[in-house]
Amino acid sequence: MFSWWTKVYFFLIQLLIKIFVKSKPIPTNPITELELDTARPILYVLPYNSQIDLMVIRSLCLQYNLPDPLIGININGKTVPAYIYIDKGPGIFASNQQRKKAIGILRDYISAHQQNHDLDIQMLPVSVMFGRRPDKEGKKKLSLQVLGATSKFLKIITSGRDCYTRFSRTVSFKDIHVDKQDLSVLAHKLARVARIHFSKQRMASIGPTLPVRQAMLNNLLKKQALSEAIREEAKSKNITLDKAKKNALANLNEIAANFSYHMLRVTDFVLTWAWNRLYQGLKVTNADPVRELAQNGQEIVYVPCHRSHMDYLLLSYVLYRQGLVPPHIAAGINLNFWPAGPIFRRLGAFFIRRSFRGNKLYTSVFREYLAELFIRGYAVEYFIEGGRSRTGRLLDPKTGMLMMTIQTLLRGDARPIAIVPVYIGYEHVLEVATYANELRGAKKEKESLWRTIKAFLKLKKLGFGYVNFGQPIPLNQFLNQHVPEWRDAIEPTGTQRPQWLTPTTNLLANKIMEHINSSAAINAMNLCCSILLAADQRALTKIRLVEHIDYLLKLLKKVPYSNLITIPDQTPEELFEHAKDMGKFIITTDKVGEMVGLTTEQAVLMTYYRNNIQHLLIIPAIVARIVLKHNHISSDEILEQVKCLFPLIKSELFLYHNDEQLTEYVHQIIATYIDLNLINDSTDKLVVNYLKISGLQLLASSSRDTLQRYAIAFSLLQKDPTISRATLEKEGRLIAERLSVLHGINSPEFFDKGVFSTLVASLREQGYLDDQGDENVPKIEKMNEILKPLITTRVMQTIDEINPLAKQSNS
Repeated sequence: MFSWWTKVYFFLIQLLIKIFVKSKPIPTNPITELELDTARPILYVLPYNSQIDLMVIRSLCLQYNLPDPLIGININGKTVPAYIYIDKGPGIFASNQQRKKAIGILRDYISAHQQNHDLDIQMLPVSVMFGRRPDKEGKKKLSLQVLGATSKFLKIITSGRDCYTRFSRTVSFKDIHVDKQDLSVLAHKLARVARIHFSKQRMASIGPTLPVRQAMLNNLLKKQALSEAIREEAKSKNITLDKAKKNALANLNEIAANFSYHMLRVTDFVLTWAWNRLYQGLKVTNADPVRELAQNGQEIVYVPCHRSHMDYLLLSYVLYRQGLVPPHIAAGINLNFWPAGPIFRRLGAFFIRRSFRGNKLYTSVFREYLAELFIRGYAVEYFIEGGRSRTGRLLDPKTGMLMMTIQTLLRGDARPIAIVPVYIGYEHVLEVATYANELRGAKKEKESLWRTIKAFLKLKKLGFGYVNFGQPIPLNQFLNQHVPEWRDAIEPTGTQRPQWLTPTTNLLANKIMEHINSSAAINAMNLCCSILLAADQRALTKIRLVEHIDYLLKLLKKVPYSNLITIPDQTPEELFEHAKDMGKFIITTDKVGEMVGLTTEQAVLMTYYRNNIQHLLIIPAIVARIVLKHNHISSDEILEQVKCLFPLIKSELFLYHNDEQLTEYVHQIIATYIDLNLINDSTDKLVVNYLKISGLQLLASSSRDTLQRYAIAFSLLQKDPTISRATLEKEGRLIAERLSVLHGINSPEFFDKGVFSTLVASLREQGYLDDQGDENVPKIEKMNEILKPLITTRVMQTIDEINPLAKQSNS
């Protein structure tokens, strides 16, 4: 097929690529993530004529066992090329015949499929990028096409290690409807679609033009809304207009990012070394829908959960490696210390004060800067929880940034916004010991360079990191669904607050939290911690621990919480060995075998990892507990009790189920328990299989702390249905704190202020706590009838004994 000179030419290019180029595939595993069928022939579609790109693609194809693009495809005894260039290569000597050649090959493929319906050849668009430096305002823009042959050679030398090969989803010729269209016309259409696809793909990877920072800030001062805020600042503080303008500019300089591609490249190199040194790997899932959003021109807002300071770096690193532009990140002003602040600023961080209250000028400045980022097309990232979770659970959302995002849409910008929830998980969180101390009452320490260095030097055996992209929420569609008249509020400044804005923002915030939890990552550490913390004395034999890991894996696979959660594919034994290697358990060995346990201090720390997936286990645990305590009970009775408890659990752990989904979920859990032989279905009643009661008890124990906290609240409500919210929260925390001491509850969040505040708010929302007095009593009594049998007698007695309201009534 090739002349001897062509073969020599390809060999020389291949040698050059082997020495200088290390291309990273996007996605990381194209066969698995794009569901490529390697058994079917593949036609590789490249954006322009470049033998260097072809050889880079070939090296990756051979690495991943994809068909070799240099080996043609045999169709009806004729060998047809297995690759095409959609466009001519750049440079003055590039031939315009390239497009015609591509059209001819596409026409031959379409014709062959018309003649032979058994053919099923896939078109696989693939593009190669050497470097991803965006253009800068005031500088001459480069063509979207890559440079000519000489410059391409220099690119290989200088950017060969910054090379990415993007594989797209395949399109089968079999699925192309020909009808009566002329084959040449259809081939032209395919080529045009491919060119548009590659152009959009490149823009999604490189991003918009970078501004000259100071010029952008000066232009922002001239915006109508900010000009009005500056005049109001001058008037209210009795200062000159120039002084007010300087204050606004100072605020902008404090806030604004100063993105640098050079810093991004350096950080990519450093983080690649750090992740390889500290972690065993990073696991990324469901990134392809996000790439499609970016390619379709959507404005993307990443909203991750917040576990650690590592989150800032991890998500940007993952996005860059997934072929996407790293976002501009809203970072706390506490991180603006030397040298971290300047580095973060050059990586796209913009700094935000903890509170805007009472500072109208700062609020206006920040709103204008955020709107400018959206208008210019930058992806944005902010942590909706506000700060890092100290318990491992999702915190109640802070809605300020989200509201400003909606207000930006109300300016009338046509660019659609998509919100992408992101679950970030670790098998080791760097700050977990600090979190435990803070929950015990220790003062939060101020971030500093020295503390950062000390923490870094202690790092080792951190296991895996997980970044799971949740189901995106198109903001325009969300508003269309919940506020059909939202476009009536569009006006140029976007500062007004229509009546629907606050409730709609709250609804959206809860939807985001539910989507984050629906993309959780299950791993060896959170599985083992969930089991050990549920066990008596926080210890099990290795055999029992591995057996129970197997129960949980089967339960989670047969009754998946959602289709986006990730479940490890290792065996229970392999998962245990991996968790054991991280050195967080006490392992003792005797003649019988290994015992695995946690010290009191370890147990406190390990609750963090258990809480990462508590929302996945809570309903199965409550079902198990109901069966254990009642033994002879029907499925409908279980469902009725779960439905009574569910609204409280839903608001606390951000579960997504509606009534119909919950009914199906509970029935699937019961069916799985029967399949696992943990319970028996006897004459329409469910009974415990006492031969495997220990397995059911361990499953049930995951709900212990949650139900005990509810029992405390309803015990107080029963004694005084008119109790105030503040008193209920205060007295509930006091009882919980004492209960944790008396019964050895090693969960810092058991009496955490935030958890009780959420519970009390939910009680009010569900009608258990209001000003109606005795009208609440039947509901409260019904809930107490459900809760009390699920709590051990000893614990229930303790709750009644230390209930201050009970003592008052007795006296």
